[in-house]
Amino acid sequence: MTQVTAEFVRHCLPVRDRNGHKGTFGKVHILAGSVGFTGAPALASAAAVRTGSGLVYLWVPREIWPVLAVKCQSAMPAPVPPFLELLEKMTQGDGVLVGPGLGRSRKTDVRTCRLAQRLPGPLVLDADGINAAAEHIDVLDTRRGRLTVLTPHDGEFFRLTGGRAIGPDREAAAVAFARTHGCVLVLKGHRTITAFPDGETFVNTTGNPGMAKGGSGDVLAGMILSLLGQGIPPKQAVPAAVWLHGKAGDLAAEQWGEYSMTPGDLLQQIPAAIRRTMEGLVD
Repeated sequence: MTQVTAEFVRHCLPVRDRNGHKGTFGKVHILAGSVGFTGAPALASAAAVRTGSGLVYLWVPREIWPVLAVKCQSAMPAPVPPFLELLEKMTQGDGVLVGPGLGRSRKTDVRTCRLAQRLPGPLVLDADGINAAAEHIDVLDTRRGRLTVLTPHDGEFFRLTGGRAIGPDREAAAVAFARTHGCVLVLKGHRTITAFPDGETFVNTTGNPGMAKGGSGDVLAGMILSLLGQGIPPKQAVPAAVWLHGKAGDLAAEQWGEYSMTPGDLLQQIPAAIRRTMEGLVD
């Protein structure tokens, strides 16, 4: 198991190309949100922007699109188009995130599974994207050879494994699942574990209990998507995003305290976490 440190992350983040443009730094797509859950897509898309993505497309149900149009300043929200149009647009991007605040229905579950089966590029499944996959686990197996990242907390992992308890060895449980289904598993919690299909694992060393609030996971999902969409190799991008997420949470806790900090505060600390890490100012 590799312990992720500031030095590890520093070597994962490339210096931005002086001649680059918005297309250089990744075009990513997020499918998220539902009535009553407008914060999740806003947090995930803002996190992708804050982590460096050049273009962030946010697809949300038409009913909540006016809300996200007001909430989002840098991401580009739009109503979800018909499936084939959505698939075509996503296929042209550099990475896709499905799930934050998406809600559960037969329609959304079927759409998530069809996207998983047909998208050629990196796919991150979070929240209700994971819940859809849990009921159609064979969909993960159809993506062997394509990058798929799942970001479950313990409850979601319980559903993914058909109700089997994790047990005392979280690393072993994460590795077993990653190997069985050919995916990258980010098992969230204290000392989050990132497991790859070849058995290699990374343990996170940042974060605090103040992050245990609804919305923190949406920020993480957007950060993972962003680094993958920028072309950073998965074994660097995923554990680095997890570490930076925790470091941003630690910086938020320093300023507002663990009781009062919010996922929005965490989001605002992403720039400081990245800058200070790249400049060698954090341990």
